[in-house]
Amino acid sequence: MPNNNPHTLPEPSLDVIAIGRSSVDLYGQQLGSRLEDITSFAKSVGGCPANIAIGTARLGLKSGLITRVGDEQMGRFIREQCAREGVSTQGIVTDRERLTALVLLAIEAEGVSPMIFVRTDCADMALCEDDIDEAFIHSARAVLVSGTHFSKANTEAAQRKAMRIAREAGRKVIFDIDYRPNLWGLAGHAEGFERYVKSERVSQLLKSALPECDLIIGTEEEIMIASGADDVLSSLKAIRAVSDATIVLKRGAMGCIVYDGAISDDLEDGIVGRGFPIEVYNVLGAGDAFMSGFLRGWLGGEDLATSATWANACGAFAVSRLLCSPEYPTWAELSYFLEHGSPQRALRKDEAINHLHWATTRRGEIPLLMALACDHRMQLVELADQLGVPHEKISAFKRLTVEAAARVADGRPGYGMLIDERFGRDAFFDAATKNFSWIGRPVELPGSRPLRFEFSQDIGSQLVEWPAGHCIKCLCFYHPDDPAPLKAEQQEKLRTLFEAARRVGRELLVEIIAGKSGPLEDETVSTALQELYELGIKPDWWKLEPQASAQAWRNIEAVIAANDPYCRGIVLLGLEAPKEELLRAFEATKAAPAVKGFAVGRTIFADAARQWLSGRIDDEAAIKDMAGRFRELTEAWLSARGAK
Repeated sequence: MPNNNPHTLPEPSLDVIAIGRSSVDLYGQQLGSRLEDITSFAKSVGGCPANIAIGTARLGLKSGLITRVGDEQMGRFIREQCAREGVSTQGIVTDRERLTALVLLAIEAEGVSPMIFVRTDCADMALCEDDIDEAFIHSARAVLVSGTHFSKANTEAAQRKAMRIAREAGRKVIFDIDYRPNLWGLAGHAEGFERYVKSERVSQLLKSALPECDLIIGTEEEIMIASGADDVLSSLKAIRAVSDATIVLKRGAMGCIVYDGAISDDLEDGIVGRGFPIEVYNVLGAGDAFMSGFLRGWLGGEDLATSATWANACGAFAVSRLLCSPEYPTWAELSYFLEHGSPQRALRKDEAINHLHWATTRRGEIPLLMALACDHRMQLVELADQLGVPHEKISAFKRLTVEAAARVADGRPGYGMLIDERFGRDAFFDAATKNFSWIGRPVELPGSRPLRFEFSQDIGSQLVEWPAGHCIKCLCFYHPDDPAPLKAEQQEKLRTLFEAARRVGRELLVEIIAGKSGPLEDETVSTALQELYELGIKPDWWKLEPQASAQAWRNIEAVIAANDPYCRGIVLLGLEAPKEELLRAFEATKAAPAVKGFAVGRTIFADAARQWLSGRIDDEAAIKDMAGRFRELTEAWLSARGAK
């Protein structure tokens, strides 16, 4: 017999498991436009339970998700994104017969968001009792069920099974009423935004679940549909008549009221959290963010007023931004906002908060980066011209560098490539199959000073075409002693690039070479970095030349720590230095833990490029030569850091 004795069950490893809908949301990117007129969409994970699983994980809870996804690219996207967010995917079932649900949305006006649910026989609505694993339910302190999954017999049975297991094991049951008339067949396909249609059938189903719940959360309309009553106060009293649960009434811009005992005749007679006056940009997904914040407090042992405050704050973040789960705050971000507030009513315009959001939601950690840099263009063009070979051969050679780096990496983390767009298109395709931890690509016009971008000065329009995982690299010959007009021009260019990178969600590496434009003293590079930080430029990475002393590295680290503790770190560049000189530079960086690795090119490929382009060696010989040199450098770097 199953063991449901809460005293003999193992300690839960998760805080909450959300059950129900999961979809891919396609958000129209043209704001103030009809859905008919949208021309491009942003993709994200959606669906109430999936949003809550991600939202709670971002706030530091250990969450899981039980749902179904299709055996296709959108289903894999949901699974992979949940894993990236730290959500347990153990309960995500792959349905080989059905497609993942989609939702198309637009922001037509404030509070007006037409949407189309593409959910005909979708994967998550095939969830059944067999998908509910008793041990997995036992692994969480609470389970969350949602309204839509009471709309079909099989999904209702799945949720009721999870509720029963949870209650028998002494776990909490949370009910997000999440009423979408469209998903109950009570509104047409075009009425996806419709919030309330009275239905006795729906009310009877939802009301039957209320006695089994410890926490019930809903809007005024959702409270009414769950109770079957015709006004909010009567609805609250009807719910209290059948349930001792804590009830949270969501009131949009008015915040929320929490009822933890008898319901009086005064609707306002409840616990109210702190409110946050925020410009409403998009209301979709705000309730899921709200729930995430409330659960962070409620499951964390905070009082109800604090839980309500955190819920209101998370909802404020959501309504001030475009998407659902990608826009939800992390715990660091929420804590900063609660302590400091914001001078902006539109939080998406607050640079400090936006940087925190970006830095705490980036894809994975990269504590080590050893990159083979083959983004050189000017040097290889000059070599090809010297040898009298067509420039097309440069593209073929860059593919060999990818193979060389991949042989050294052998699928292990910590390895990467720098490849340029001009000659590296096919190399990019190759690199995408090699499981590198990092791929960077340059945007600067080679040798330009003042800085110019290579293909167009409208850099933002180029970046949207890049894969999300590609990092922007920009080399700037910058020295603190540069003439003021030159400095100002370069600073403006870098600021434009930084803003574009953040707008399109791509990481940015800024490479500063000061030694070719003036003396390289202990304060030179640290001063250059400080000047850029003061302009609000906070790249994810810095790429810097070897420094003259340990003090120079300490100065650089101090500037980064003071201005951006979330910076991923520094990578060392090579400048075609001999191997022995590079090894000495590696040793010197032992005094600077912020230096995470290197990105070296010509020291590795220069000889092979000359010999291969001239026809003196074949592909395999070139690959072996470059792999050998790259391996030597990676082993030397790891040895200098006491790593393997």
